[in-house]
Formats: sequence, structure tokens, C-alpha cells
Amino acid sequence: MKNVALITGASSGIGKEFAHIHAEKGGDLIIVARNEAKLNALKTELEAKYSIEVVVLVKDLTAPTAPLEIYTEVKESGILLGYLINNAGFGGQGYFHERAWEEDLSMIQLNVISLTALTRYFLPDFVAANKGKILNVSSTAAFMPGPLQAVYYATKAYVTSFSNAIAEELSYTNVTVTVLMPGATETEFARISGMDKTDLFDKAASARSVAEDGYNGMIAGKLDVISGLSFSLRMLVSISPLLPKKVLLKNIKNMQETV
Repeated sequence: MKNVALITGASSGIGKEFAHIHAEKGGDLIIVARNEAKLNALKTELEAKYSIEVVVLVKDLTAPTAPLEIYTEVKESGILLGYLINNAGFGGQGYFHERAWEEDLSMIQLNVISLTALTRYFLPDFVAANKGKILNVSSTAAFMPGPLQAVYYATKAYVTSFSNAIAEELSYTNVTVTVLMPGATETEFARISGMDKTDLFDKAASARSVAEDGYNGMIAGKLDVISGLSFSLRMLVSISPLLPKKVLLKNIKNMQETV
């Protein structure tokens, strides 16, 4: 395999668009998700259309053992990665004290621990080769606390902070780490999390446009890529550091209440 990108959460949404973009450029793929049928359908489509090679790894990244299993299987196959795209993640709307703890624990495992583990497993190989690009998908939620999505916003703040920090650590190498921070985007995420019924997702960006911004930013070695912001969200992000925190929190909570 050549020019290989490993993409988590590749069965739908932004992750699926990442796979299409990389395939269009002639790159081979390792696609990871827990929905085997969707992954196999994507593999068939991309291999037929672009004459590339696609490896399917069916893994549930909310399982603590999944990141090491992925790394071990890739290493044992002799595949050398050029790109690691940590895209898998999910959210959930509601009051923290009323939400099922098991759901938020799985969210932390997927959004934070699995992303960190995959980065840690593959990064030494990138550094040893002195090449490679990592793209971690965060969110504009990273800029502020998120009442009614307290855990999700906190996980994305972690992803952005972690990505920026290791990017600087790697500044002496040719390895780059880019963080993609989308606004509201048309994906299954909104439906699953319940956010599709909120004002925040009233004018969501397309998954393709967000994926293109993130992919191009990764190739360019950018530190941060912000994509898909509505005018109101752009304004909120720009003025949020200036607002009294209680006012900011109230505004965010109002935007995330179901209609």
C-alpha cells in the first residue's frame, strides 16, 4: 500500500468524506468504525472508482483495548502510515446529572482516550521516519464551556489543547499535527446527539466542505483549521473572551435547548 491514511469514524459523515477526498488523490486507506456493512460498502465503492486499496478494520473505539488492537494489526501487516486522521467522536445533549453516566464515560473513552492512545502508538513511527501528518477532529466547542453538552465540550477542549501542545513538541521534525474545529455540520452526529433539534444546527455546513477544509489544512501542516461556522457562531466565538462568563454560559445553553 502507498500513501496510506488511517481514518477513524470513516463509515459516515466527515470521516466518510475524508476517505473520499484521500481516495480521489490516489491514496490508499485503512478505514475504521464499528459498522462493518457500511465500511465494506465504502471499500467496494472507493476501490472500484479510484483503483486504490482499502483495508477495513471493524473496531469499537469506546472499548479500551481498541487503539492497541488497531496499532498492532497495522504494524503486523507491514503497512506504513503517512496520515492518521482521528475523526471518530460523539456527543450527547442534556443535563449532566440526568444523563446516563455510561454514555458520558463512553464519550470520554472515544473522544479523549482512544484519540490520545492512537496518537501515542503511531507517533513514534512518524518521528522515526521524520514524516507523517496527524489530523485530530475537535470542534468550535473547544473555545467555551457547553451547558447541556458539558462533557462533549470538555472533551473537545482537551483535543485542541493536546493537539496544539504536541504540534509544538514536534516542531524540530517534519511531522505535523493539525486540529480541525468544525461548527455545526450536517452529519449523523447531530441526530444521534439530539442537536439537530436546536438553533445551533439550524444552518449546518456540509460534511464535504468541512472535510475538505480539514484535509487541506492537514496537508499544509496548519496548526488550527476552523470550518463551517454560521455568522452567529462566528460572532459568538470572536466575542466570547470578552463576555462575562455567566452571560456566555447562558447564551450557549439557550442555543442548545431543543426546539
